[in-house]
Amino acid sequence: MTRRGVRGASALLVAATVAFTASACSDDGGSASGTVSKAASAASSVASEGADAVASATAAAGDKLNGFKDGVNAGGDVKAGAPATGDDGHVTSKITVKNGTGSTQSYAVLVNFEDPSGNLLDAVVVTVDDVASGKSEDATARSNRKLDGEVRAEVGKALRH
Repeated sequence: MTRRGVRGASALLVAATVAFTASACSDDGGSASGTVSKAASAASSVASEGADAVASATAAAGDKLNGFKDGVNAGGDVKAGAPATGDDGHVTSKITVKNGTGSTQSYAVLVNFEDPSGNLLDAVVVTVDDVASGKSEDATARSNRKLDGEVRAEVGKALRH
């Protein structure tokens, strides 16, 4: 996992621990320290699940990109549009590919969904096939899972093949 991913999971752990600590006084007779301990354990579990989801998405995206043989770096040919969150909680971004070569090309684009601090929240690969020479084509990148808060869509890597 990247340092940014670990930082994001750590931030989630701290936030969850603070939230649980704030509600540590309970009417069930349990001690505050016992409640905090349970909260820390639960927060750690949530952070681990979030980190596992990001790691899984990143690995799947990497595997998909590695499947494209003889790909040429095409980062300058691709732009990610402003992200939008759908009613289902998934984030989408319009990906525009402009083929500046002299022949029809296909593209594989890694799209990273990040928070404003640059922490990786999700990653997907979008393919755009048979873009004619001198033409542009659009595709939609959609997050694998529901994402909360402000999200940015960034082109992580683009291959032309």
